[in-house]
Amino acid sequence: MTSESQIPDPLEFMKGLWSAMGVPMPGMVTPTLDVAELDKRITDLRAVEGWLKTNLGMLQMSIQALEMQRNTLAAMKAMGETGGAKPGTQPWPWPLLQPTPPAAPGGNAARSGKKPAGK
Repeated sequence: MTSESQIPDPLEFMKGLWSAMGVPMPGMVTPTLDVAELDKRITDLRAVEGWLKTNLGMLQMSIQALEMQRNTLAAMKAMGETGGAKPGTQPWPWPLLQPTPPAAPGGNAARSGKKPAGK
């Protein structure tokens, strides 16, 4: 069987990789005690926050524009389907503007065969 000393330690392996790059391992950095350095980091992070908020706003506007485009296309498609029906099968949307047949000479009395009352 193998002894524990022969099994490589994964943490030691990672430390070796990070030390070769010359960058300290994340989480192993001592916290800074310099107020000016902290102010600089805060300013940098606020700039990143503003940039991310701007990108979020642009992303939301792009999504809304695509949703409006989708809804417009769906409405046009629905109108095209109803517009492709046979003429006269669709109800006229405005009853006052419905085309009426031309009136017969003599008005309503001539059509009904009755004489107007009072004459």
